[in-house]
Amino acid sequence: MTERDQERGDGRDPIDEEAAWAEIVAGYGEEPADPPGVWPKAGELDLTDTVDRVPVAEPAEGPADGPAGAGPTGGPLSGPRDWEAAEDEDEDHFVPPEPPPLPETDLTTKLAWVAVLGGPLLLIGAVLLQQRMTWWLVTLGVGGFLGGFATLITRLRDGHDDDFTDPGSGAVV
Repeated sequence: MTERDQERGDGRDPIDEEAAWAEIVAGYGEEPADPPGVWPKAGELDLTDTVDRVPVAEPAEGPADGPAGAGPTGGPLSGPRDWEAAEDEDEDHFVPPEPPPLPETDLTTKLAWVAVLGGPLLLIGAVLLQQRMTWWLVTLGVGGFLGGFATLITRLRDGHDDDFTDPGSGAVV
């Protein structure tokens, strides 16, 4: 402590560090007591009181002294995997409606998608099957991808209506 702290008199007694360490070392290995009301004891847990008031299936009795499945009291452990949901046969389950059919597209768009997806797949398949990369295989793969991509880009709509008129042209009668 500095002289200023001594003059001010902060009102605390100095801590006996040796006694504190001796208390910590003496309590090594002991589990501290749980505060009351935090965790239920092993025998106090009511397994039938769940949110849905569904009784939980008890696990089959196993050997009391076996290491697998033995609790601290010698009985079998029960955990979240032992819980089973009750079957609700009375309730109607949601059945989604049939999705609408995909919009019809023309042959050019379909072939462009085949080229965009098929070109790289052709090259990947040739590499995986360890085929020679001939000039026609590379041209077909790369050219198919680029041609299909360019076709899809040029066929994009610009977002404007086809019958758009200039608003400054006056009233339409």
